[in-house]
Amino acid sequence: RSRPRRGLVFSGRCSAPLLVALASFIGLALCLAGSAQVTPMYRRLLSQTTRAATTATGAKARAPPLPRRSLWMRRPAGATRGGASIGEVMGDLGRMDLSQCAGTARRGMAAKAVEAQEASSSSSSNAAAAAEEGAAGEEGASNFIKTIIEEDLKTGKTNGRVLTRFPPEPNGYLHVGHAKSICLQFGLAEQYKGICNLRFDDTNPLTEDIEYVESIIRDVKWLGFDPKERIYYTSDYFQQLYDHAVTLIKNGDAYVDTSSEEEIREKRGTVKTPGIPSEYRDRSVEENLALFEKMKEGGFKDGEAVLRAKIDMSSPNMLLRDPLIYRIKTTPPHHRTKDEWKIYPMYDFAHPLSDAIEGVTHSICTLEFDVHRPLYDWLVDKLYTGPRPYQYEMGRLNLDYTLTSKRKLLTLVNDGLVSGWNDPRMPTIAGIRRKGIPPEAIQRFCKMVGVARSESRVEMDMMESAIREELNDKTPRVMAVLKPLKVVLTNWEEGKVETLEPPLFPEAFQTEQDQTRTRHVPLTREIYIEQDDFMIDPPKKYFRLRPGGEVRLRYGYIIKCEEVITDPKTGEVVELRCTYDPDTKSGTKQTRKVKGTIHWVSATHGKDLDVNLYESMLQVPNADETLAQEPDKTILDLINPNSLVKRTAKVEPYVMDTISKYVDANDLEQALPRFQLERQGFFRR
Repeated sequence: RSRPRRGLVFSGRCSAPLLVALASFIGLALCLAGSAQVTPMYRRLLSQTTRAATTATGAKARAPPLPRRSLWMRRPAGATRGGASIGEVMGDLGRMDLSQCAGTARRGMAAKAVEAQEASSSSSSNAAAAAEEGAAGEEGASNFIKTIIEEDLKTGKTNGRVLTRFPPEPNGYLHVGHAKSICLQFGLAEQYKGICNLRFDDTNPLTEDIEYVESIIRDVKWLGFDPKERIYYTSDYFQQLYDHAVTLIKNGDAYVDTSSEEEIREKRGTVKTPGIPSEYRDRSVEENLALFEKMKEGGFKDGEAVLRAKIDMSSPNMLLRDPLIYRIKTTPPHHRTKDEWKIYPMYDFAHPLSDAIEGVTHSICTLEFDVHRPLYDWLVDKLYTGPRPYQYEMGRLNLDYTLTSKRKLLTLVNDGLVSGWNDPRMPTIAGIRRKGIPPEAIQRFCKMVGVARSESRVEMDMMESAIREELNDKTPRVMAVLKPLKVVLTNWEEGKVETLEPPLFPEAFQTEQDQTRTRHVPLTREIYIEQDDFMIDPPKKYFRLRPGGEVRLRYGYIIKCEEVITDPKTGEVVELRCTYDPDTKSGTKQTRKVKGTIHWVSATHGKDLDVNLYESMLQVPNADETLAQEPDKTILDLINPNSLVKRTAKVEPYVMDTISKYVDANDLEQALPRFQLERQGFFRR
């Protein structure tokens, strides 16, 4: 698929009933197969098929659709871009910038019937409750981990305990993939009245920094999970891990290897040939203890010696071919222990044993660690006899048009392609937070995705749907024009200002309190509309403004285009002269109807705001797949050069008045308001 926003693509002509019948048949087949995700899969399929059926039976020529703004989503060339970062106050309150949180679900004016279909119940502000509730209609999302935990509790395998952990490496900022793990680990502990530890796997001082530690703690708390006093570090256990290594040596299960790195790699073998034992594999226990002590005291330079577990050099699992469990790193100093240690445990050694030290019952990680589990079990079984942790693997979150590799994200930061880890184009939790997306929306999304045993990819539409459902009933509607085109109402009295009072929330999302909440919108002789809402020579079924055509101004009157003024040099339309029908005001008893309704802003009362519009950072949905197929390319070749476009928009006065109330707020990221710009998307100051 070359176009990211299409779920099903049909070519040729096909009848709508046949397409709907096809979706129904597939839905029935899924039900008979007992799929755990029948409900969400069938709903998406039926929705996509119905849209395709409508397209297949529609007219040949169609008007260009209004841009559908979205998070990090790539759009066809030439489409209006959506998305924006949080901004800073620019000058005085007369000029600020606004940022987009998410795209709207509709391309045209939001009619009440459509609004009612898209209504969703608001989620709980409590983090654990939000993680459990998820999105409406997605209750069937699978989670096999729950089945395992419930069976363990039933059989007494874990002595009635549930202790999970979230173990990030402090070598970068967390991204949306980590958000899924956070919601799962802390959510399971909450559900089963257990405990979840936040443990930093700080075993590589070369890549770690206290900045990353602080950002991770901040991100976990923002998502709604406060680890409180249960924040640990693998460095807390360095002495215990060293003692465990000594025990392995004494038991003949580990040895010091002074071969070079190249020799160790060559003797490891391949997937088809067994490895060759090191010439130092049969050193005596006494000699190994002395050499390991020498490593600890700085008697070797980096890379001159390593400690290896003695397992099986002919194992088909290459991770069991005498894996390295300790290496020497004399520089740089560790961010917590400073220069106290010259040797550091490898991840595959520290990870399972730290779980055992903390009493973890369910060690949940992503699927790439499946081949590491035999080593995990070997180490724990060698060193622990009592209750022990067990590792379970789940598929990681792979999101279209999104990088979920900290190494690749670091490249973007270091090369200056983004403003930092919290750039709104970045899929980091910090970037998501800065973009104005609420934590409840991320929890809703993670619930919708579910927990599966296999790898899969998730379309960006699912994430956007979760965000819209969270914001729909909490975000006031306002009007803004991103690409202004001036319109003069020639039969409107000079200097006349009519104040309209539209609701802040559409009827489908109104609470009792919202029913009385309105805003003042001035309508004047000169207004701005979107450039995309006018065409000189439109195709059939174009319901927006055209020469001699009529549309309704949102909340206002029907207007008719009488004259088009163009630039004599470029031919570009610079102004429209229209008349309005004073008997057609919205909300009054009038019989005239037109098919098109457009938004607008007063030219004399509207305010200027700078808006940063974003596309996805990537030009392809799956960067890893593309790089594998085209090895001559790097991740930098896949970056979208148009991922950021700056624009000056016109907004109604209510937006500026509301923003001014928050300028002096202490916590700008949490306090600043969000708006839904009608027909544009969800924005945030």
